[in-house]
Amino acid sequence: MPGRPAPEAPVLEEPTTPRDPLPPKPDQEGPEVYSPTGEATGADRAVLAQSGPWLTTAQGLRLPDGDHSLKAGERGPVLLQDHHLREKITHFDHERIPERVVHARGAAAHGVFRGYGTAATVSKAAFLAEGAETPVFVRFSTVLGSRGSADAVRDTRGFATKFYTSEGTFDLVGNNIPVFFIQDAIKFPDVIHAAKPHPDREIPQAQSAHDTFWDFVSLHTEATHHTIWNMSDRALPRSYRTMEGFGVHTFRLVDAAGKTTLAKFHWKPKAGVHSLLWEEAQIINGVDPDFHRRDLADAIESGAFPEWELGVQTFPDNPEQTFEGIDLLDPTKIVPEEMAPVQPIGLLTLDANPSDFFAETEQVAFHPGHLVPGIDVTDDPLLAGRLFSYIDTQISRLGGPNFAQIPVNRPHAPVNDMLRDGMHQTAVHSGVAPYRPNSLDGGCPFLAGAAERGYVETPVETQPGAAKVREAPASFGDHTSQPRRFYLSLTPVEREHVIAAYTFELSKCYEDTVKERNLRVLADIDPGLCAQVAAGLGLPVPAASGPLADVAPSPALSQIGGEWPVTGRVVGIVADGDSDLDAVRTLRRSVLDAGMVPLVIASKGGHLADGITVQRTFANARSVEFDAIVLTGVPAPGDDAYGARDAKAGQDGPDGLGADPRVLTLLAEAYRHAKALGGLKGSGDVLAAAGCHEQSPGVVIDSDPRTLFEQIAGLLRQHRVWARFPAAQRAE
Repeated sequence: MPGRPAPEAPVLEEPTTPRDPLPPKPDQEGPEVYSPTGEATGADRAVLAQSGPWLTTAQGLRLPDGDHSLKAGERGPVLLQDHHLREKITHFDHERIPERVVHARGAAAHGVFRGYGTAATVSKAAFLAEGAETPVFVRFSTVLGSRGSADAVRDTRGFATKFYTSEGTFDLVGNNIPVFFIQDAIKFPDVIHAAKPHPDREIPQAQSAHDTFWDFVSLHTEATHHTIWNMSDRALPRSYRTMEGFGVHTFRLVDAAGKTTLAKFHWKPKAGVHSLLWEEAQIINGVDPDFHRRDLADAIESGAFPEWELGVQTFPDNPEQTFEGIDLLDPTKIVPEEMAPVQPIGLLTLDANPSDFFAETEQVAFHPGHLVPGIDVTDDPLLAGRLFSYIDTQISRLGGPNFAQIPVNRPHAPVNDMLRDGMHQTAVHSGVAPYRPNSLDGGCPFLAGAAERGYVETPVETQPGAAKVREAPASFGDHTSQPRRFYLSLTPVEREHVIAAYTFELSKCYEDTVKERNLRVLADIDPGLCAQVAAGLGLPVPAASGPLADVAPSPALSQIGGEWPVTGRVVGIVADGDSDLDAVRTLRRSVLDAGMVPLVIASKGGHLADGITVQRTFANARSVEFDAIVLTGVPAPGDDAYGARDAKAGQDGPDGLGADPRVLTLLAEAYRHAKALGGLKGSGDVLAAAGCHEQSPGVVIDSDPRTLFEQIAGLLRQHRVWARFPAAQRAE
């Protein structure tokens, strides 16, 4: 059962016998122990943690009291000489560092990347070689919210990976959406200022459903493609484990012979792409604002290690840097996978949680300029600005230029950079000549060319005869064809979600002119989309500004239609003391054997019987936590099943049924959210009372718990039972 806060169960009374600190839990580990200059120390990862059984000052002085200030008599004034008080309060006053301006709320994990060797034809990067294993640290995040915001908001997610390679650190700093709102970094402050809370009231938090965002994107229509992705289910991932990642930009790969290839990076989750429904997200943000970070940590702790394949789309490195008419330097454009398939080049597995959130997740510093031989940048104008912005941000947040010496940021390759001093310098340098050339330090450090695995920028020719201008290529001016392709590639039910998202978000805007301007943008994407949103807003339907783009759908853009592994999925088993407890044990074992997580839900905590622990109660369980729910009988009302104690129990169920009304709510919600539901024989009346009839799609009843589970597992491979609520068929 994941979620235990400490590796040992606490005792009832306060411990008084001195002992060393407890070790990390089995699922936790700190950064690998390297020196500030990139030398492996061979020390255990736990040596960076607090040590010794005694309370001390920061200098190791043991203390006899941690509860009382030093005073002139027990009722006298506090004395200024209390060095422990001053150290403790001063450190507390400075515990917080500035949060990230964007991507402030995040969660992270340690893992390993294993190269397939299939990238050797396009890149000489050592970590991509066949069988090469590289430690990684991955941070997921939301863009708009503060550190204290909720996880399941409608937003873009960051997917940043730090590869500790033998050739230096490589950071792939991407998102779960393959395009961005802007084409040029000079607009980044504008889009973030527009999307952040209104500066006068500091609301709304962590969401785009407000006037300033929609004012900006309707006037700056290069944002249209990212916006329609943000209005789709992609902005509401079910889990970080079921979320794609993208490098967004086009990079230049270099092979061992110096040949170059343009490429886009993709992370493909082995569990498949899967999203929340909007109602689920709204419930989650109230019930469990930490939903995504808890899911990630619990999955790793329970051994359901998240996995993604890293893949690349490759394109010829031609002078125009285009592919099939698509400008590869435009970060608001994608290349459909049907035109350039994603080729797998390695596997990422996250297998350990951080041991300290601040030291690792909060202090990790990514930078798209952290490159290795075999990977180079292109002239993407958004990427150019990021190459400056990230290092500037880290210096501000982390107190100075030595942020690379923080343990989680230390490279796993030798460092001899001649950089000295500065805030938080922790390396003790030797030598007297931090300059080149020198003879006093024997000429060290020496230069490394390509033959010595040095990083040599690709000698790309600049545009001949070009003048310095503040302009963009003509191809950057197409803001509608790719959003139209995206919308036409979605299944009918996914289109309904996009319609609902636009309608909801724009309805939160105060100014009708902002709504009307956005309807004009939608009219150039799809008339049906525009008409449905306009109807929801009670506004007239504008005409398109010209002929609609003639584009072919890309089925790869849809999340629906495939089957995926069920590892890590959560199955709720509703039971009580009158249930067939052998059947409950069989169900739990079947769920565990399939690599999923069983959670027993009962009227109260504790145990139903030996070996059957209750993890959730009717009072604290909500359907959004589960991917499927199974009934093992008719759960009798709990002692707390009345409105004053639990509002969910305020309405009695059908007369004569004898079931706890909160179970009916649990089932009805799960049914409404298209989740798999099952029951052993005898539970059909409870399901029917919740509106979940046996004849409905995705509702299964069986007398054999093993057979019942197999049917539930089959439904989970498609994530949801979409056939339960077919989308309305509209004339487009």
